[in-house]
Amino acid sequence: MNIAILSPDKEIFSGEITSVKVPGIGGQFEILSNHAPIVSSLGVGKVRVIKKDGEKVIFDIEKGFIEVLNNEVSLIVQGIKEE
Repeated sequence: MNIAILSPDKEIFSGEITSVKVPGIGGQFEILSNHAPIVSSLGVGKVRVIKKDGEKVIFDIEKGFIEVLNNEVSLIVQGIKEE
């Protein structure tokens, strides 16, 4: 599965991953390979990305959106800080 994490002014992260956990408006949820298509708003919280090699990358965000379609994940986020 591939991901692109973008802020309004730059690309934050892109690459092959095994999962991503995001702070949805109604609570956290995780996207794994072959997830059903989804578009959702994101709230304040942590985005946890597990890269293909097992490395964990965590970002704090203020808000954003996620779209998942055919194992392609796009996150558009604001107020991002890498841990």
